[in-house]
Amino acid sequence: MEQKFDLLLRGFEEIISREELEKKLNSGKVLRIKAGFDPTAPDLHLGHTVLINKLKIFQDLGHKVIFLIGDFTGMIGDPTGKNSTRPPLSKNEVIENAKTYVDQIAKILDVANLELVYNSRWLGNLKINDLVYLTSLYTVARMIERDDFSKRFSSKKPIAIHEFLYPLFQGYDSVELKADIELGGTDQKFNLLVGRDLQKKYEQTPQVVMTVPILEGLDGKSKMSKSLNNYIGISEDPFSMYSKIMSISDELMWRYYELLSFKNNEEIKMLNIAVQEGKNPKFVKEELACEIVERFHNKNKATEASLKFNEIFQKKNMHVDLTEYTITLEKNINDEWIVKLINILNFNLSNSEIIRIINQGGMRINNKKVEDKKIRLEKGNYLIQLGKKKHFRLKIS
Repeated sequence: MEQKFDLLLRGFEEIISREELEKKLNSGKVLRIKAGFDPTAPDLHLGHTVLINKLKIFQDLGHKVIFLIGDFTGMIGDPTGKNSTRPPLSKNEVIENAKTYVDQIAKILDVANLELVYNSRWLGNLKINDLVYLTSLYTVARMIERDDFSKRFSSKKPIAIHEFLYPLFQGYDSVELKADIELGGTDQKFNLLVGRDLQKKYEQTPQVVMTVPILEGLDGKSKMSKSLNNYIGISEDPFSMYSKIMSISDELMWRYYELLSFKNNEEIKMLNIAVQEGKNPKFVKEELACEIVERFHNKNKATEASLKFNEIFQKKNMHVDLTEYTITLEKNINDEWIVKLINILNFNLSNSEIIRIINQGGMRINNKKVEDKKIRLEKGNYLIQLGKKKHFRLKIS
């Protein structure tokens, strides 16, 4: 049990407050643990699972996890981190995205013991007098304290009134659900604290706020994001998932161990000591890759992915199936500069970085080293090796 608590508390950025958390955990009461997800995209990635993994530990400790799908708030659009007002999603878009969430979270959480809720159930039924009362509980000055609102206000960028409703609605979710603890990313801190404030206004015991850090993507720089193409989707095939984990830097590997692994602190410490004493970090990274692939698929699939990876990258057998990308050239273009083609794939590499790889002999096309940085490719199928870690098939149509 002590190891579970150590694992639970590992990696949190902030706990408000630690004293309140310890009091609740020691009360013997089954706590209501809330986490909300707006279905703004159909796929979850490993960045989302940093929080979901914590929910899993709370479940293992016997507490009630409330997985809230923000089908109502998703239509408003979370203003967090946005420097401009974004158009709300349609109801159909939100519903379609939400359908995939349950199947995906079932890979980690015990769905049978999960309280799965949609906030349209209560937010969609608020009467105008209820809404007016809710808005009366918070001031514009308090809202403007939000970093993103403050920056937009000072730079005279527009803030739509409906954006002020988002944190109020997220906070009201906690009132409706009588949450004891709410988890969220560090970028959600303001919204989570609104929940605490509103619970006090509604004469409830305020929830403990626990924030998890934002997981860096494969580049080790930007947050994991599908739009940045630096993500690992939890529904990806085993080999793609395994290969992407093996592509991260040795430094980033320890960050992933801290936030994604279910190994306890002592086990990770021993792995770190082994590397310091000369063990190849590659073998430690393989343990992480196998653990994560097994979590979302099974042990056999993880083993197969490992064997396939070694077949490709250790034995240099480039005939094994690889991820294929397709690019369509414009009608008036018969061929295209290889550097531009690579950039279209959004590997977070600048033109100069790609050219440097070519100059250093790090690019191969169909197993032949590329020596001309001005090379252009016409329509066809190609096997590309870019540096030591990126190997893929490219179809130009």
